[in-house]
Amino acid sequence: MEHLTLQTFKDKIYDWEQNKEWSFKGERPAVIDFYADWCAPCKQLAPTMDELSEEYDGKVDFFKVNTEQEGELSGLFGIQSIPSILFIPVGEQPQMAGGALPKESFKELIEKVLHIM
Repeated sequence: MEHLTLQTFKDKIYDWEQNKEWSFKGERPAVIDFYADWCAPCKQLAPTMDELSEEYDGKVDFFKVNTEQEGELSGLFGIQSIPSILFIPVGEQPQMAGGALPKESFKELIEKVLHIM
């Protein structure tokens, strides 16, 4: 699972300075975990995200954004609480989900929002 910085986010996900309208650069759907090292629910969620990353390998790209280090990215998406998970389908608008949901809930969201079976 790759950690995104401001620059790698612009390169791989979306460059808001070039496009005012959402324009996802990825070839596969993506999931971005906005977290912080001090956040207990984030730590509880990390193994689940790792498992999902392996289960959907080659179908969905998984990323992490440290909200402490990447404040501009957190602000761009209006992150108020963490963990916050951004689901990015190809060709559609992204959707945000908050909280450390159970693994099955994430699988349902991946199937429904990202259209992955």
